[in-house]
Amino acid sequence: MSNQLLEFKEILRSRHVTESRKIDKQTRKLLLYLFTSTRGGFSRLRIIIHLLDQPCNTHQLAKKLDLDYKAVQHHLKVLEKNNMVSKIGEKYGAMFHLSNFLEIHIGALDEAIEKLDKKLNHKKVYL
Repeated sequence: MSNQLLEFKEILRSRHVTESRKIDKQTRKLLLYLFTSTRGGFSRLRIIIHLLDQPCNTHQLAKKLDLDYKAVQHHLKVLEKNNMVSKIGEKYGAMFHLSNFLEIHIGALDEAIEKLDKKLNHKKVYL
């Protein structure tokens, strides 16, 4: 997973426009919550990275990411509810793409990836 997270950072850096935008506190909290504080954070991050390239429907994402269809459906609902992705169309054929909000704040995902990497590679020590 760590290699994949490094790969995600490189993808974001290559896409990130050089203009540095200060991220407000609420946006930072939202991104950290969605991608680091919940169990599905890594899967949601994989979905976002995949949607950077092209819009996809739920079935396409499930196949490409090798995830259960219902799990992808759940993550997309969470991402849509929190204004990270937008949906075009209805029902089965609905296409998902990054929202304007996330495209503006895409640089803030860097911090979420760093925190997720630390969390996944942290070994718990019990005394």
